[in-house]
Amino acid sequence: MPLVALRPRLLPRPTRRGNRRRISAAVGLAAAALIAVSACSATATGSAPVADGQRVSIVASTNVWGSVAEAVAGDRADVKSIVTDPSADPHSYEASPRDAAALTDANLVVYNGGGYDGFLDDILRNTRDKRTVNAFELYGSETDLHGDHTQVAEPAATESDSHDGHSHDNGGVNEHVWYDMPTVDAVAQKIAAELGRLDPANAEAYTANAAAFHEKLHAVTAITDAIAKEHPQAPVAQTEPIAHYLLAAANLRDETPEDFTKAIEDGNDPPPAAIAATRNLLADKKVGALVYNSQTQDKVTRDIRGAAEAAGIKVVEVTETLPEGVDYITWQTNNAEQLAAALGTAPLGTAPLG
Repeated sequence: MPLVALRPRLLPRPTRRGNRRRISAAVGLAAAALIAVSACSATATGSAPVADGQRVSIVASTNVWGSVAEAVAGDRADVKSIVTDPSADPHSYEASPRDAAALTDANLVVYNGGGYDGFLDDILRNTRDKRTVNAFELYGSETDLHGDHTQVAEPAATESDSHDGHSHDNGGVNEHVWYDMPTVDAVAQKIAAELGRLDPANAEAYTANAAAFHEKLHAVTAITDAIAKEHPQAPVAQTEPIAHYLLAAANLRDETPEDFTKAIEDGNDPPPAAIAATRNLLADKKVGALVYNSQTQDKVTRDIRGAAEAAGIKVVEVTETLPEGVDYITWQTNNAEQLAAALGTAPLGTAPLG
């Protein structure tokens, strides 16, 4: 079953911006200087096939996209992820000269786009002939699986992820697209296509790996389908819309005041009225679960979590990067299973109670 058939409707959400994206001027200048030196000495080989016997070098902005790249590349390429710390906030990551060097030398760069990993913007803008896979630009792509061939419809170019500046107005589209299975599927397919161009001798292996990854994604969508069937439009709350697409795939309704999630996402304190309204949702048990971003928690979100636990409402922890020691499929399957358990969804293969 093509994953495009599982694409959910969009839930209203704010676009992340504000102080959690600011990059250190000192680090930015150092990285820019290194890029300038590299650009002067580089030849236009970034998009050319690698030499015989040479391994493809892939750099991913976070270990989420690094894990997807590893699933497609197998043992035929070297994959380096820049943001790997499970306690770090990728939005405020400060690119180092070492990061800039790795990106400049890479044959392929895989990143989220949509302003999420903005630390790549200047580096990519100043790097010539670089093959890239931008996940945000693939959002909305249709994955058409027929026979042995997997194709991705190329999206039209948009201004939302331009490298000409740091204003990323995504038109209300949530940039956390690694929680959207059809987009992740399209990213895997695009990685396979790019690797096939860089390493034609192993093109069939990359295509086969992407197809195998596609099949594994159904472990996640099977769970969200079950939630949607048993709990259509069930109300939930969240501290910020990181797992927006997980909730949309499960056909759940986010009742959190937008003023609350927008402020948390921007790194600001929510208005007192929004905090009170969110606490009341939990105290009055008007939601079935609280989806909690444990990677960027603060006093406000910890207090909200405490209110949920005091009311007996299950907390579903989500993160923006992979926990240590797990791959993408394992991580997202666990996220979906947590959500299903919190809402009392019957395990797959069993009949719902009642």
